[in-house]
Amino acid sequence: MIAFDGMALIFAIWASYAIRFSIWTPAITSERLILAVLAPVAAIPVFIRMGLYRSVIRYLPEAAIWTILKAMLIATMSWVIIIFLMEMAGQGIVPRSVPFLYFVLGTLLIGGIRFAAKWVLVSGTGLRRDEEPVFIYGAGPTAAQLARALKGHGNRYVMGLIDDDPANQGRDIGGYRVFPSGDLRSLIERYGIKEIILSMSAIPMAKRQAVVAHVTELGVKVRSLPDISDLVDGRYIVSQIREIEIDELLGRSFVPADKELLDQALTGKVVMVTGAGGSIGSELCRLIVRRKPEKLILFEASEYALYRIEQELLAFGEPPVVPVLGSVTDAKTVERAVRSHGVQVLYHAAAHKHVPLVEANVLEGIRNNVFGTLTVATVAAEQKVESFVLISSDKAVRPTNVMGATKRWAELIVRQRATEARAKSQGQVFCAVRFGNVIGSNGSVVPLFKQQIAKGGPVTLTDPDMTRYFMAIPEAAELIVQAGALSVGGDVFLLDMGEPVRIGDLAENMIRLAGFQVRNSRNPDSGIAIEVIGKRPGEKLFEELFYDRNNARPTRHPKIMRADSAAIAGYDMSAWLRDLEQAILAEDEEQARKILFALITADELPEQTVAHG
Repeated sequence: MIAFDGMALIFAIWASYAIRFSIWTPAITSERLILAVLAPVAAIPVFIRMGLYRSVIRYLPEAAIWTILKAMLIATMSWVIIIFLMEMAGQGIVPRSVPFLYFVLGTLLIGGIRFAAKWVLVSGTGLRRDEEPVFIYGAGPTAAQLARALKGHGNRYVMGLIDDDPANQGRDIGGYRVFPSGDLRSLIERYGIKEIILSMSAIPMAKRQAVVAHVTELGVKVRSLPDISDLVDGRYIVSQIREIEIDELLGRSFVPADKELLDQALTGKVVMVTGAGGSIGSELCRLIVRRKPEKLILFEASEYALYRIEQELLAFGEPPVVPVLGSVTDAKTVERAVRSHGVQVLYHAAAHKHVPLVEANVLEGIRNNVFGTLTVATVAAEQKVESFVLISSDKAVRPTNVMGATKRWAELIVRQRATEARAKSQGQVFCAVRFGNVIGSNGSVVPLFKQQIAKGGPVTLTDPDMTRYFMAIPEAAELIVQAGALSVGGDVFLLDMGEPVRIGDLAENMIRLAGFQVRNSRNPDSGIAIEVIGKRPGEKLFEELFYDRNNARPTRHPKIMRADSAAIAGYDMSAWLRDLEQAILAEDEEQARKILFALITADELPEQTVAHG
């Protein structure tokens, strides 16, 4: 490049004289020859200093033209100084227009050849055999930048941009034609499109959902590009293209976390999480370490899960992370962990949550979910833990299965501990946070559907009309911590889960997001089938978050509501727990189930005071 630039500048001087004198062969004198040699001698150091030889031509940005202009201007001024000194020494006169022509021609040659080389390197002859044609949905700056970045990377070839704005349709943006979204189906057939990349992070969520729903019906794979402001500087945009996640179709509006509430709950505190290796527990731990607690205690019964989350959190460096291997039903282990580390905040996430498994293992489900909660809450009360937060479930509302019933018992146990703590006026706070399914959690339907789709189907449903609430795990963890900070004791907090999702629609959307069609009566020969296998024992057709929605009161956080807990003070939980414990010790599953649901039946009316009888 240095050699080329040197020859190009000498040619620019010759051409400048030729243009000035309007002849193809201007006379070559010794003075002109010296000036021609000195021009690149003066320019090359300037070019080096300005970074013209550091840039990789393939990735040369358009903004580099300004650097070339500045470098050429400085080089021309340096050459003019040399001309002035030679004229002072009586070495001849240079026409005043020659330096100007030299600047213009030199800029065109130095800049033009670089951008011409870049165009040759990144363009090529069109669609190669190993390239797949794609469309980019969106016509903003990010879409144009993505289209340019995709050139020469991987096996995608951008055929054009898709946009809903009539002002953009039919125009070229960044060298790519913008097509109307209404023509998308015919365009897919015409160009054999296999993938559409969404570049729409700036548009409202409602419109984004409508676009995703429309595109997924076309039988192509859909991917998404995050907001360019969220990408780390220096990363290739191409590597940030990701699969569309199902939570982008759930219609949930994002509310940023209240950092004041997070800091109030966690910063400088000794925090313990039971079930630290589970889906919710591990996400809570990740959130906690970022808020700089004094210490984080990981309490987990699974050795592998504990090892995995400990290794992940140790990468943060601080705060100190202490792993404790043990069961929440072991009172001595729980008490030792809380007492020896001086735990101030305790999140109780340990539970058996898989409905069919708990239904098939009633005694273990009760032992872990009910008496495990009783053990941890009792230790927390005795050791004067400042804040105790139970992770509950929407299945605790009018439960029809053992898992939901045990969670309702856990809520009542925590309420009783809250009442006792309030009576002692020791400043302890006990509360529960109730929400629905989290996407991607252990035992969730979403990972199961993904596995079945990856194997080519069929996707199995218990009932296509079944509805469930869904929430992303990181959002759930943030809301749990914020709810705990809002508690005044005895609260049951309800997280706003948005609208319930029909499971049949969820399955169909996931199949389409993966780039397949749904095999049904309209399309019997291709795609992935959906198979209905019937409801499993204990499953409800729909879940609820409220016993009575009218009794739910708002809090300072728009996604967190507080249930009315005034009625719980009259519950005589001790006698119920004694009877349930006797059934567990006698391994009488039928009696244990009977007692479990007897309290639930009496609890159907939240304003009713229930006594053991």
